Amino acid sequence: MRVLGIDPGIAIVGFGFIDKIGHKLTPVQYGAITTEAHTPPEQRLLQVYESAGALMDKYKPDAVAVEKLFFNRNVTTAFDVAQARGAIILAAAQRGLSIGEYTPLQVKQAVVGYGKAEKKQVQEMVKMFLKLSAVPKPDDVADALAVAICHAHSAVLTNKINEVKRS
Repeated sequence: MRVLGIDPGIAIVGFGFIDKIGHKLTPVQYGAITTEAHTPPEQRLLQVYESAGALMDKYKPDAVAVEKLFFNRNVTTAFDVAQARGAIILAAAQRGLSIGEYTPLQVKQAVVGYGKAEKKQVQEMVKMFLKLSAVPKPDDVADALAVAICHAHSAVLTNKINEVKRS
């Protein structure tokens, strides 16, 4: 199973493709989609949508796992991130891909075993799980890989839940 993990954003979208074969996780490709700060919002969303779609077309994931929006104090940022998240989910849905959504707490629980783990702990576990020589940078990339790992660990249960929802 190939999973695309996404850490959504408007300036930086972290992405990471991993393959799960049995219990083994292997990194395929990872990086970031970036948009320029002074670009009109609609152009930034278009760039996120098109870039995410191109990555999906190139690496052919079986599933897309997206981090759920954690609402903090900055409402404007939250709306921008929510719109980018929607663009990515639309690109996945248009390709008929299975979509999993996970809260930061669920991701930390799946990767570290503790829902209130520090960011550094998550990054080190991503490095260990995927046998990487260094923690991926920027942080959004490591976060995206953590989301992919979370989905890989819980995909069977997630698929069953989605089947029940569709019934």
